[in-house]
Amino acid sequence: MREQTMRDWFDDDAFWAAAYPFMFPENRFEAGRTQVEQIVQLTGCTSGGVLDLACGPGRHSVPLAEQGFAVTAVDRNAWLLERARAHAAAAGVTVEWVQSDMRQFVRPESYDLALNLFTSFGYFDDPRENELVLDNVRTSLRPGGCFVLDVIGKEILARNFQPTHSDEIPGAGIVVQRRRILDDWSRIEVDWLHLHQDRVRAFQFRHWLYSGQELKTMLAAAGFADVRTYGGVDGASYGPEARRLIAVGRKAN
Repeated sequence: MREQTMRDWFDDDAFWAAAYPFMFPENRFEAGRTQVEQIVQLTGCTSGGVLDLACGPGRHSVPLAEQGFAVTAVDRNAWLLERARAHAAAAGVTVEWVQSDMRQFVRPESYDLALNLFTSFGYFDDPRENELVLDNVRTSLRPGGCFVLDVIGKEILARNFQPTHSDEIPGAGIVVQRRRILDDWSRIEVDWLHLHQDRVRAFQFRHWLYSGQELKTMLAAAGFADVRTYGGVDGASYGPEARRLIAVGRKAN
């Protein structure tokens, strides 16, 4: 049996249910705890309110709450939020979970730190809508508040690009990804095939790609000051060995 879903992939429960074992294995939750510690050190933000935008299953929201932050975790997808609530309950922490679109969520001057991690930016076909997300984050930060944005940099993807890739997880099946670069390296489109037992499910998604300089320019245009790029939340330089593109900016006092 073959099923196909192509539109609004980021709001499709079927996609996240199929992708979950591949995107969020247990070791990735453990890595989230380490990343939170590194983000605290990188930003110098040790207390206050945190906005975890596109929080997914809460792998950063929960460790932040464990460290005493007042966490608001926002995601558009109800299926992922249910997993996040279960994760928080198991950890015995309180997080404010909000189902909302990142183009719409804004709380003026409410947070000291905002996070958008794990390539959860650049989803929207209209580039102005991605810029709106940055505007909303800046508005939601208190003066001096810090924003951490994490994507797979264009330079990194070009260095490691594979048109086809597959992964297998016992009990969860096989995922085959077929990737295409669009619009002169502006976007990537992926056909995502999930094979499990006698079923093949096909999804297609695309998102924008950003170089280090492009991301710095976008954040500066959105009103962030002192924008810096790193090759990881550990503060490594964004150079030939970088694995991630991290942009950090602050709302002016």
